[in-house]
Amino acid sequence: MSKPKISSGFSINSFLNQEEKTDEKESSVNINTENLPEHHFTDTDIQTEWNILLKNLRAKDPVVFNAIKAFKLAKIDEKIIEISYPSDSAKGEFDKISIEFFNHFKHKVNNHSIIFEFKKDHENLKIEVMTTKKIFEKFVEMNPLLKDLDDLMKFDLS
Repeated sequence: MSKPKISSGFSINSFLNQEEKTDEKESSVNINTENLPEHHFTDTDIQTEWNILLKNLRAKDPVVFNAIKAFKLAKIDEKIIEISYPSDSAKGEFDKISIEFFNHFKHKVNNHSIIFEFKKDHENLKIEVMTTKKIFEKFVEMNPLLKDLDDLMKFDLS
């Protein structure tokens, strides 16, 4: 008594949803930054806000904190801030909070023309684990008499 349903492969709902999505893409908002304030800021401003962010993240989200604590921010030009990061996974974690940080910083320094540039930097951002032996070797560089003391006392620096 019931007839099997035949699908034509065309769905009105999917067609309507697809049409709405294309309309959203076409209506992107372009923000004109010409009339927004462009006040001067210093590298100290950047470092201060970055340290505040890290301090807040340490308590709030330790995973993101550990991923981005090795990032280095530097003012390159009046409108350019370069962000050096050690790995793509760390940058992925930073992307989760970056918009919030960028907007906060732009409002804090009252400069809305700032451009943030990312640079992958493997060499300078490695975190070195300081063992007692490495610490002792640094002190030996400063005071060579410590080496003689080590030979005499046979310190266990393992």
